[in-house]
Amino acid sequence: MWCEGFVVLPDTDAASLARAVVPLDSPDVIAHPSGRPWLVGRWPAGRFALADAGPVRVAVIGFCPMTTTRLAELAARIRTTSDVDAFAAALPGSCHVIASVHGQVRAQGSATGLRRVFHARVGAVRLAADRADVLAAMTGAGVDEELLAARVACGGLLIPPLGERSPWAGIEALAPDHCLVWHRQDAQERRWWHAPAPTRPPAEGARAVRAALTAGLEHRAPAQGRLSAELSGDLAATSLCFLADRHTPDLLTLRWRPTADDRGDTAFAVHAVRSLEDAEHLSAARRDLPAAFTDPHVPAGTEEPYPFARTTAQAHYTAQLLARHGSRRHLSGGGAAELLQVHPGYLHRLLRRHPLTALRHVRCYRATGGWSLWDALGRLARPESAAAWWHAQAEQLTGPEPPGSGWGPRPLRAPGWVTGACTDQARDALRRTAEHAAPLAADPGQHQSLLALRSAASRHRMLRQLYAGSGLDLDLPFYDDRIAEAVLAVRPQERGPGQDERLLFEAMRGIVPAAVLERVSSAGPEDDVRAGIHRNRSALVELFADSELAARGLIDVDRLGERLTARPDTATATALEDLLGVETWLRGTTASRPVPRRPDLRAGTG
Repeated sequence: MWCEGFVVLPDTDAASLARAVVPLDSPDVIAHPSGRPWLVGRWPAGRFALADAGPVRVAVIGFCPMTTTRLAELAARIRTTSDVDAFAAALPGSCHVIASVHGQVRAQGSATGLRRVFHARVGAVRLAADRADVLAAMTGAGVDEELLAARVACGGLLIPPLGERSPWAGIEALAPDHCLVWHRQDAQERRWWHAPAPTRPPAEGARAVRAALTAGLEHRAPAQGRLSAELSGDLAATSLCFLADRHTPDLLTLRWRPTADDRGDTAFAVHAVRSLEDAEHLSAARRDLPAAFTDPHVPAGTEEPYPFARTTAQAHYTAQLLARHGSRRHLSGGGAAELLQVHPGYLHRLLRRHPLTALRHVRCYRATGGWSLWDALGRLARPESAAAWWHAQAEQLTGPEPPGSGWGPRPLRAPGWVTGACTDQARDALRRTAEHAAPLAADPGQHQSLLALRSAASRHRMLRQLYAGSGLDLDLPFYDDRIAEAVLAVRPQERGPGQDERLLFEAMRGIVPAAVLERVSSAGPEDDVRAGIHRNRSALVELFADSELAARGLIDVDRLGERLTARPDTATATALEDLLGVETWLRGTTASRPVPRRPDLRAGTG
C-alpha cells in the first residue's frame, strides 16, 4: 500500500466501482459535481486545493501558491476542457491539474515532467493516476519485458519518449506536455503545452528569471514543521537558500563539511552563514554519509528503477537527519543544471543567421568541450530526423561511438555484461520508438534543453518518493513550470558555450550578497564512487550472484563479476549504478506484488 498518490475516475457509474480497489491507505475521496467519486487519494498537507464553479470543479495537487478565491475565479472562466489550458498557464509552482467539466474530465501533470500522469484500462473504464505502480496493482500488470531489456542495455541514457515509458505492461505514460481528456469512458491524449520561443535578450531574461524565482519562493514553507535548504557551494542551491530566507524566519540550512581541508568551501560557508543570520545552520560531516553503493540490495521504490542507486543509503541518511531537526520540506537545486545548460543545438539556426558568430562559438566548443573537427561538422550539418537517430542507436548499440548528431545527448551503448538476447530486445524497442519519435520543440537547442530537463525530472521524481518515505517533502523549484519557461525564453547564443550559470548569476545579483555570489562554484564535492564499489564489492557480487536479470537471460553474471573485481572506470561505475537500480526494482516487484481485486466494471456505463 502507498502512503501518497491518487487515482482519477471519469464521471460514470462503472468508474465508481473502481473506487473500492484503489490500493491506498485510508484515502480521501473527492466527488464530481454529479456526486460520483472523482479523485481517490492521499496527498501531503497543504498540497491540495479545490476550486468550485457550479458544474465545473478543478483540483490542483502539488505546490501552487494561489488562494482558493483566485483559483475559483479562474475556474469560473472554464466552459469546456480546452479552457483548462489558460487555467493551467496561470498557475505558479509545480502541480497536477484535474478538472471535471460538465461530465467531462481532464488530467495533466507539469510541463517539466516532475509530476506525471499514467493511465490504464480497468475493465471497460480507463483510469488515470500520478503513479504507474498504483495502476499496476489495480490491473495486475506485469513488467514490460521489452522496456526492461532496453533499460539494461542502455541504462540511464534512455531519453524521451522511450525513457519516459512506464516499465509496467499495459500502463500508458502521458507525455508531460499532453493532457488526458475523457468524454464519459473514452479518453484521448491532447497536447496542451509548447516551450516558449528563445527570443529574450539576456538582460531582460535575467529580470524575468529573477521575478519567477522570487515569486516561486514566497510561500514554500510547509503547513507543519520547518523548511530546510542545502547550503552548498552550488549556485542554484545557494540561490534557493537566500530566496527562501526572505520569507522563512526559521529556515534550516544544511551544509556538508568536506572530508579534507578546503579553504574555498570554508570561506564560502563563513560568508553565507554571516549573511543568513536569522537561519539555523546545521553542519554535518561528509565522512558520516554512507559510502556509495552501501546496502545495494535495498530497493528505492516500486514505480520504476531508481537511477541514483549508488546514493540510496545516502538519501535515506540525509532525509532522516533533516527530519530529526524538524524539517518537513527540503529545498533542492535539482534540475537547475539541466535547465540552465546552454546546449549546442542553437548553433544550427545561428549558423544560418549569423555565421561568423556561430563559427566563433564552434571554436569555443572545440577548445572547452573536446570536439573534434568531424564532431563539430556533424553537429552543424543538417540535423538528422528523429527516426534516423533512433534507428542508428539500434544498429550501433554494441558498436563504436559515432560523432554526436545533436538529437540525443549521448549515443546509446550496451555495457559488456549485456547478453545478445537483451540487445536484440533493446534494438526492437529502439526501432519501434523511431516510428513515432518527434522533436520536443521546433528549435533544436530548445529540443535539447527539454530533453535534458525531462530526463532529469524522471530521476528526481523517484528521489522525491524516497524522501517521502522519511516524512520529508523534497521540493525542487527549478522544475516549476513558470520558472522553467522564464529560463527557456532566453536567447542561448548570447550566453554561449561555458556560460551555463551566467543567467542565474545575473538574476541573483542583489539577492545573494556579492561576497557569496563570487565564491559559489558548480563543482561541489562528490562521493568517491570507485571507493564505494571497492568497499561494497562483496555485497554487490553477492547480490548479482542471484540476479533476477540473469534469470531472465539479460545479463552475463560472469562477465559482470569480472568488471566488478577489476578497478572500475567512470563509465563502468555509471553503468553499474543503472544496472543496480533495475535489479533492485525488479526484485521488489517480484517479491511483493499485491494481488489485484477486480470489480465488474462492465455494467452501469452512464
